[in-house]
Amino acid sequence: MNIPQELRYTKDHEWVRIEGNEAVVGITDFAQGELGDIVFVDINTEGQHVASEAVFGTVEAVKTVSDLFMPVNGTVAEVNPGLADDPAAVNSDPYGKGWMVRVKLDDPAEVEQLLTADQYKALVGA
Repeated sequence: MNIPQELRYTKDHEWVRIEGNEAVVGITDFAQGELGDIVFVDINTEGQHVASEAVFGTVEAVKTVSDLFMPVNGTVAEVNPGLADDPAAVNSDPYGKGWMVRVKLDDPAEVEQLLTADQYKALVGA
């Protein structure tokens, strides 16, 4: 299981990578593995302010649909355009091509409250 050290994580299995005053958000390798083959990603919150822990979209796998929870307070600046044609990128490259949204952060310091890689490893038993 891949859990990059430089990212922050949530108990709901989202990851966050900080790039300036923005955060790139996706689901973890653990989450995509639990969901199975992802066939559709539905995120219609672009341009909207989304509160931390609120649902910002859904991911649909062959057998289930799962909500996506915003890890930080901010405005969704961009939804990954590649996921419309290739939702399976979430399975094959969850930390790269499979990112979900880019968020303009309300408060970059808020990210410090998220789980470190070691804390997330302990959570999922890795």
